[in-house]
Amino acid sequence: MTSVTAADYGWIRSSSSFFDFALQNGYTMTLVRGVTPAELFTVAEAEPRGTCAGLTELIERHKESLSDWDDWPESFLAGAFTVPGAGGDWTLALDLGGDLGTRPSIMEALSAGTRAVSHSSNGGKPMHFFHWYEDGELRTTFESPAHRTGSTPDALNAVMRELGLNPSGDEDADVDTKAAVLALTERLTGVRVTEELLAGAEYRTGEVPEEPAEEWKGVVIDITDAHGGRTSVEVRRDQL
Repeated sequence: MTSVTAADYGWIRSSSSFFDFALQNGYTMTLVRGVTPAELFTVAEAEPRGTCAGLTELIERHKESLSDWDDWPESFLAGAFTVPGAGGDWTLALDLGGDLGTRPSIMEALSAGTRAVSHSSNGGKPMHFFHWYEDGELRTTFESPAHRTGSTPDALNAVMRELGLNPSGDEDADVDTKAAVLALTERLTGVRVTEELLAGAEYRTGEVPEEPAEEWKGVVIDITDAHGGRTSVEVRRDQL
């Protein structure tokens, strides 16, 4: 692992940086070892949309894609490029307002026989997630460092502490948690993400469809009376 710290990612708080836009509008950044951008988009069932010369163009294309929808978007634009890291080449995929790196079906497939790491924000709300997959398995994920799940939720505790992410209690007010998560991602991938890297990359783009909503089969009505007694009734869809 590299010796990167949260201080190395202080640039994300600059008002002129990409992350100023990303944190306001939502983003997901996904890194996968040994998988090409084309292979990543195949797994995500994305429709190819050509290339973008740099981050500014990707953001403009993202804004244009949103204007194509009258209501809720049925897809989102993602950009990906190859970058060197630990153990070989990695694909860095970036989407703005999407959820590519948070979908279990995609991440399990991408990480089969390799490693995939993602971090994200839903934009404007205090929900920021981290996911580490290894060999198709979700190893560690968290929104708050103190509330981790996955098959090995404590495997990163030592390095998290080094970065100021407290896995057992309150967070240090002097630590930029988002910067620390980017540093944690670099510890796992060997990929140093800089503003210059994101700004100058040539992005292969794809339009990723929204996940189809699961068809609901019924509802459960749970009622608690004044004495604390509870009654639950399940109503099937065909009964409504």
